Amino acid sequence: MEYKDLYEIWRDEISSGELQVLPKEFYSELTEYVRRITSGARMLDEDTVKAKLVKRESENVKKMVKDLLNSRFRKMFEGVFYGKPINEEALTEGEKKIYSEIYSVKENLESLIKRVLEGKYRVEEKVKERKYILLRFLKDVPAIVGSDMRTYGPFKPEDLATLPIENARILIKQGVAIEVETR
Repeated sequence: MEYKDLYEIWRDEISSGELQVLPKEFYSELTEYVRRITSGARMLDEDTVKAKLVKRESENVKKMVKDLLNSRFRKMFEGVFYGKPINEEALTEGEKKIYSEIYSVKENLESLIKRVLEGKYRVEEKVKERKYILLRFLKDVPAIVGSDMRTYGPFKPEDLATLPIENARILIKQGVAIEVETR
């Protein structure tokens, strides 16, 4: 992808009320293009004309990308919430997932409205706050006594362990472990 390609796609998208069909590998090519101009800008002497041009190109690309994606997602949102028809075949695979999540949000909202209007809404139980966090260790850590008075460790890099939240936050802050996202 080159600047002119992105510019044409951006121009077509923002000038149309409908989603435009993107090239098959658009996001992959766009990511590579952004990476290429960003790394190219870092390798140049800041005082040269070329560096200034590359920096300006990079700024313009970032603005176009934000504008392009905001326009596409606004169209998806309006399609779901305001019933405006959209060409679902113009969605990329990643966008299809987001589009279905927008539908899910709308369905949840409609369900809430229905329950309130029917007098069937009840306050949900409070979500239990997590007391433990799953960590992946980045460095060697000797055994520690947790806030629950249990002994944990010792740990080696790449070990996984569930620790009390108070201890986990300290280890994360010290940079010796990172939280593992769980679903």
